Amino acid sequence: MGLEAFLPVAFIIGYLLGSIPFGLVLTKLAGTQDLRSVGSGNIGATNVLRTGRKGLAAATLLLDALKGTAAVVIAGYIAGPNAAMVAGLGAFLGHLFPAWLKFKGGKGVAVYIGILLGLFWPGAVVFCLLWLATAFTTRYSSLSALVASFVTPLFLWWFGHPALASLFAVLTLLLFYMHRENIKRLQSGKESRIGQKS
Repeated sequence: MGLEAFLPVAFIIGYLLGSIPFGLVLTKLAGTQDLRSVGSGNIGATNVLRTGRKGLAAATLLLDALKGTAAVVIAGYIAGPNAAMVAGLGAFLGHLFPAWLKFKGGKGVAVYIGILLGLFWPGAVVFCLLWLATAFTTRYSSLSALVASFVTPLFLWWFGHPALASLFAVLTLLLFYMHRENIKRLQSGKESRIGQKS
């Protein structure tokens, strides 16, 4: 199989890895209530935190990030950087729209970081620093993710990675779309702050 012919396979590998709902799996194994009936109903780490299980939330964050990293590393090892980027896109879409959960997945922040870590780790460091700085000053998790993801493609472009910048511009648009309700609440002053009950 040629490298170009592998690209659809890379996308499928990424999608399958990305669609593993670790938040849902971990909370079910821990015997908590169905995560989709808690808080926002989201399957990501922020909503897992609303169950009161900080350890489960941290594990969800880590595993959701690592499935993005795994997708790009595996595809990149087999067929190079183009395949890695395609797998990253697949992983992100798999997390957002998992077939097993009627295409209702997470909002993509952890997977975004994991994909970035696998493709260009300094970008992941910048993302996390921006997230932490925004979270520290505003205590809004959603705003922190929006700010960090907005800057990321600009950072990648500035440092001479136009292909990665284009990929992450697409991922950022998708992330903004998934946070559309958060954006409305931020605008109206009704968004929950970190540590505040939903």
